[in-house]
Amino acid sequence: MNGRRWWLLAGLWLVYFSFGLSITSIAPLVAPIESDLDISHAAMGSIMGAWQLVFIFSAVPCGILLDRLGGRYSLLIGALIIAVSGVGRALATDYFTLLAAVMAFGVGGPIVSSGAPKVVAQLFEGSSRGLAMGIYMTGPAMGGVVSLTTTNALLLPWLGDWRDVMLLWSGVAMAAALIWWLVSSLADFDGRDGSDAGAREPQMVLMRRLISEPAVRVVLLMSVGVFLFNHGLNNWLPELLFSKGLSRVDAGYWAALPTVVGVLGSLTIPRLATPERRFGILLALCLSALGASLLLQLLPGPLLTLGLIMQGIARASLMTVLVLTLVELPGIGDRYAGSAAGLFFSAAEVGGMLGPLGLGLIYDLQGSFSDGLFALSTVAAMMAAGSLYLRKLATR
Repeated sequence: MNGRRWWLLAGLWLVYFSFGLSITSIAPLVAPIESDLDISHAAMGSIMGAWQLVFIFSAVPCGILLDRLGGRYSLLIGALIIAVSGVGRALATDYFTLLAAVMAFGVGGPIVSSGAPKVVAQLFEGSSRGLAMGIYMTGPAMGGVVSLTTTNALLLPWLGDWRDVMLLWSGVAMAAALIWWLVSSLADFDGRDGSDAGAREPQMVLMRRLISEPAVRVVLLMSVGVFLFNHGLNNWLPELLFSKGLSRVDAGYWAALPTVVGVLGSLTIPRLATPERRFGILLALCLSALGASLLLQLLPGPLLTLGLIMQGIARASLMTVLVLTLVELPGIGDRYAGSAAGLFFSAAEVGGMLGPLGLGLIYDLQGSFSDGLFALSTVAAMMAAGSLYLRKLATR
């Protein structure tokens, strides 16, 4: 399995790449979608946050299903649902049909996001586990880079319609699903942990046991802040930069900078986050998020660029290090990694929903993103405090 595990990681990366494409597909197309469907910024914010609302309720059941069904079948199902969501977006005729199509992603998304750490926990150990988590986390980041940089600069002029762009991303998700199925078949991998202990433990008993741990509760609270920060900025960054005077094309390019930085960070930071250094790195990432939300208030220039870089450092590695912390807590491990990850993402997507919805609503009320960015600064400061408390719990 030592050689085949890297092929499995590559297949997993492709599925997560399509996940990232779907998440960011709307952000660079806000203007044509709003014009075509006659909706406001606040309504668009509710659409951007719709899949997170479904995610909140579906993540835990999907995580438990993952522990029982195994990664091979679960990831295939998740990728296919993502593809269906893309087709639904392309066929949308008004606010409600687009909302429903985006909400469908909230069923497929948690299967993928919970399945990825479980598969990695089964295949890798030690520092290689952190490296593998960093590698697969570059998948959605690279999906975001491709979506943000090519949509307005290449695909929209070439295809001529935002609906065709959505269909293209749906095709990528379908291809990723088929490649994952083929790779997992050749590697004779079904993603089961070899034990049915998780299946014998009732769902509510397992959830209560996990939540009863103080460290788990702190990680869950921090996950809300991480996703509020990430999803809020990820969805509105092109519009935020456009509001500062950049063209649509330039805003797309600059909005991709944090993603590129995040890819580089994902390949290095999680590997360095060994248990003895993990909480110091977590604190530094939270402070990076705080600095980014402050610097993004400025007009285009060196300090704004620094803010984009700091956002990139925080956006990918914060979640990876938190998930790594969670799955390596005593009593979880790879046996309950799917259930624990489902619980993590169920809590986190409360922030994932509030981030884009809140920034869009604040913009409509205030006419700028300034107050929304100040709110993100407060969230980042609270996450920094949470990382200090986690360190205190660990020393006990």
